[in-house]
Amino acid sequence: MIGIGLMGQGIARNVQKHGYALAFLDHPGNQPTDDLVAAGAKVCRTPAEVARNAQVVILVVTGAPQVEAVLTGPDGVLDGLAPGTVVIDCSTSLPKTSERMAAAVAAKGGVFMDAAMTRLPKHAQEGTLNLLVGGDRDVLERVRPLLDTFSEHITWVGPVGSGHLMKLLHNYVSMGFLALLAEVSAHAHRAGLDMATLIDVLDRGGGGGVALQRIAPFLLEGDPSNVAFALSNAHKDLTYYTQTAAEAGVHREIAEAVKKTLQLAVDSGHGGRFVPELAALLRENVPD
Repeated sequence: MIGIGLMGQGIARNVQKHGYALAFLDHPGNQPTDDLVAAGAKVCRTPAEVARNAQVVILVVTGAPQVEAVLTGPDGVLDGLAPGTVVIDCSTSLPKTSERMAAAVAAKGGVFMDAAMTRLPKHAQEGTLNLLVGGDRDVLERVRPLLDTFSEHITWVGPVGSGHLMKLLHNYVSMGFLALLAEVSAHAHRAGLDMATLIDVLDRGGGGGVALQRIAPFLLEGDPSNVAFALSNAHKDLTYYTQTAAEAGVHREIAEAVKKTLQLAVDSGHGGRFVPELAALLRENVPD
């Protein structure tokens, strides 16, 4: 594995718990890994070392530039890749990047598939992620027992890149709902309305749903941990979405507005805060 962050840590624990031998890249962005090492995981210094002797390499990194770097950079995965190895990219990346990386992996005798994740770090810890898979269906069946160790639902979407595209569609909707609720809550706060009443009204009407349930703990109690997803990552995902929408020539004005709202938070130095905290930031900073 490469990428033992908020999501990757839970994946690694579940993979190891189900009896798979694990090697991972030592990186300053990793979450604590002492328990993985104590259970027998091998710590590697380079992506090439991770890939050597591996049957499967799982990537859980930030985005498309990081995927390209760990695969094709100096001492990258491709430098250590054995023929027949399956590279599974669970990051949120660009479909065209996935297509390029699939060709590069194939040139080394390996197989690439994208298996973008939905849900949150707590689901990674529980082993109940949802995976959106792009790639060869036969390869998916080959690695399904491994994917089952950390996922609840696996959906084959289509060829390489389509899993990542579906993830961008999903995250646009998910982050868009949360941004809309954050903006509405900021208005209600400024007007002096009771937040519990607002949530109750939305829940009983057209505003109910998963997004409201996820942001409610922050609106009521100031606890953003229900969506442990950084605003900078949300902005990155919306940037990827608008890029793919532009390439497809489809309407994207609403998405651009959501991206602009997230950029307001990032540009003001709050990119590391969790998405529900956008509600508090919008109370204080009103865009022109």
